[in-house]
Amino acid sequence: MSHLIAPSILSADFANLGRDIEMINKSDADWFHADVMDGVFVPNISFGFPVIKAIKRLAKKPLDVHLMIVQPERYIKEFKQAGADILTVQYESCIHLHRTVYQIKEEGMKAGISLNPHTPVSLLQDIIQDIDLVLIMSVNPGFGGQKFIANSIAKLRQAKELISHSGSKAIIEIDGGVDLNNAAEIIAAGANVLVAGNAVFGTPDPEETIKKFKDIS
Repeated sequence: MSHLIAPSILSADFANLGRDIEMINKSDADWFHADVMDGVFVPNISFGFPVIKAIKRLAKKPLDVHLMIVQPERYIKEFKQAGADILTVQYESCIHLHRTVYQIKEEGMKAGISLNPHTPVSLLQDIIQDIDLVLIMSVNPGFGGQKFIANSIAKLRQAKELISHSGSKAIIEIDGGVDLNNAAEIIAAGANVLVAGNAVFGTPDPEETIKKFKDIS
């Protein structure tokens, strides 16, 4: 598959959220990416159901929701009702991960698992065939604008190898410090979906920046 671009709404201008959503609709972007933070699992609070519902009401592309929260299993049905098409949970926050993955699937969403920088890819070997997406966090979750962690390239290769050897149909997403300077290396290492926040919304022409991301080969 050719790589997908998922601009991160966390970096949008919330005073002009409708404008930024429409920009993504018109652009070459493939998904909307929304990070939900609870101030417990990560040291930051982002947004919840009202914002997800508002994005979904205007979005014309799939809504990719990443839960950086404790006990995500409590809210799976609510995120489906809010409009999530893809729901990703943190490996580190789920005690009963297999059950949580199947709760997501039973609600009709694609199920993803995210790994923090310190969490080895090998821990997914017993569940890789059950999931639709692996999200490699290439920064410590909680804040935008952080520097890309170099070891993430090795983790992308490991995830690609695990998927290949297991016969899984999962795709690989990466989030954190992704920009036009490192995107080619990231794609070559195995990433299928690039999440970009400040690297898109922090530029003078975000729509043109998205096009440049898509044009990378």
